Amino acid sequence: MPETRKLVAYFSRAGQNYVGGSIVDLPEGNSKVAAEAIAEKDGADLFEIETVDAYPTDYTECTEVAAAEKRTGVRPELATDIDTDPYDVIYLCYPNWWGTCPMAVLAFLEGHDFSDKVIRPLCTNEGSGMGSSERDIREAAPGAMVGEGLAVTGGAVVRSRDVIQRWAEE
Repeated sequence: MPETRKLVAYFSRAGQNYVGGSIVDLPEGNSKVAAEAIAEKDGADLFEIETVDAYPTDYTECTEVAAAEKRTGVRPELATDIDTDPYDVIYLCYPNWWGTCPMAVLAFLEGHDFSDKVIRPLCTNEGSGMGSSERDIREAAPGAMVGEGLAVTGGAVVRSRDVIQRWAEE
């Protein structure tokens, strides 16, 4: 039986972020921290979903851009890509932006065929959980088997490393 190939694809944003009721400057985005924990434990390859035009570093400006993208259905142009064909399982890590995953994540999903692949979503958030992201991922990746996601409080992501790694092993 061939070995299961795993990929951790993540979208994350360092800089000003809302954490525990305050705006703080994060040296690394919370979703990146979660993605690295999965890759380390599971031996999965790591891929960062990046946009051609970076999101504003100012938190409020970033939320305004994200809201406009969601409202208009815009899919930002991606700066990076990866051949997803060799992978069987894709862990997808992202922050909750306006009740779902960032539009960059949907652009990544819509740019590939995930038929017969397993997608395991992990969403960092500050109390809003997964939102509609699991449903939105199913719509963006028809034919994929989307597993139950894990919502992790962004401010606790470093302390949640064991929880994240146990979830990834399931």
